[in-house]
Amino acid sequence: MQPLPFPRPTSINGALAGLSLAVLLASLGTSIANVALPTLAEAFAAPFQQVQWVVLAYLLAITTLIVGVGRLADLSGRRRLLLGGIALFTLASALGAAAPALAPLVAIRAVQGLGAAVMMALGLAFVGDILPKDKTGSAMGLLGTMSAMGTALGPSLGGGLISAFGWPAIFLVNLPLGVVAFVLCYRHLPAIAAKAESGHPAFDHAGMVLLALTLAAYALAMTMGGGRFGPLNLALLAAALVGAGLFVMVERRTASPLIRLTLFGEAGLRTGFATSALVATVIMTTLVVGPFYLSRTLGLGPAMVGLAMTAGPLVAALTGMPAGRLVDRVGTHRASLAGLGAMITGTAALAVIPSNLGLLGYIAPLVMVTAGYALFQTANNTGIMSQGGSEQRGVISALLNLSRNLGLISGASVMGAVFALAWAGTDMAQATPDAVATGMRTTFAVAAIVIVAALALTVGWKRAD
Repeated sequence: MQPLPFPRPTSINGALAGLSLAVLLASLGTSIANVALPTLAEAFAAPFQQVQWVVLAYLLAITTLIVGVGRLADLSGRRRLLLGGIALFTLASALGAAAPALAPLVAIRAVQGLGAAVMMALGLAFVGDILPKDKTGSAMGLLGTMSAMGTALGPSLGGGLISAFGWPAIFLVNLPLGVVAFVLCYRHLPAIAAKAESGHPAFDHAGMVLLALTLAAYALAMTMGGGRFGPLNLALLAAALVGAGLFVMVERRTASPLIRLTLFGEAGLRTGFATSALVATVIMTTLVVGPFYLSRTLGLGPAMVGLAMTAGPLVAALTGMPAGRLVDRVGTHRASLAGLGAMITGTAALAVIPSNLGLLGYIAPLVMVTAGYALFQTANNTGIMSQGGSEQRGVISALLNLSRNLGLISGASVMGAVFALAWAGTDMAQATPDAVATGMRTTFAVAAIVIVAALALTVGWKRAD
């Protein structure tokens, strides 16, 4: 085992426990709020279009700020910023529970999203700081497991807390976990000196603002309009394209850029980011299409639909750590190919499975898709985080998380549109079971093609390398 070229943590297990809790909290922050939207609408006497900003504000904050957070960590030190992010997330959780109206709650959720962006970006970045290279796969698998657990636990935990104690409980539950995560990270994570570039600006404020506005415009273009891509969506998408062009121009002329564009010249990083986005698009397909197929075609009630929908995150949680050990054993490239192969098999099966096979006919391929995703994500995260120097690890981790978020956002919009076009309807309440089944199969056929594209990129990169 090669020696670590940086201070050792006082306890590797303690450090990993702190990072795991941070990742769990960031993931839980999204899924636990979704189930609370009907209750919040009633509590604040607000329509769904307003209440949904409780979720959107959190996601937008993560998406727009995560790269800036990663760069700031590389310049100022990761440990200090991570502790600040955990403290901010925990404080925002306490304030959220006491929010007197919807508008303050949305603002607090944006602040909570900033804390989550810190935890998501630096959770992965710290793995390379505290473990040797031949052990990073297992640690990435652990963090992937905790992320999946947060997603899986959110709906059931949130529902139970709301039923027993009311909606503030979904925020109060973060307080003890946040305190424990802070204490563990404070005690066990090493303080690693930042390598700021002397003589240059410490932080690219212009690039940060441009990137945040660009990503916000894109995210809003993909999420607003209730599934219909109208003039406002087109205007936002055009603004995002203009913003992206201006951002590239600024970064090329800045002495200390937010993102060194030369990073995208490295084939391994470029391929890893692209495949991460493509795979996330397909994972979102299971969340967008699944509920309609389960309820409209298979005739399941809300409770059974919710239970069936937890199968995917649960499988990802159970396979995360074994996937990490497999990555350490066979290497990132082989594990990535195996994961993508399993996803192709599962999505292809969903594209042809007859509806008369019932729930089992849907769950069995879904298990293959999510198990393949857990293996691919662990391998891809490990491979990406092994590239680039330690001084860029924060921004690389942030870009990895950003690529995943953009894939999820794009998947919700694009795959939702494919689903709607495939069953040729506008009102889901009027959709027949056969029409929804046709839409589901068509959408997963497109999803299989997307994963084939990710596989081709992965194979092509290795051959070129």
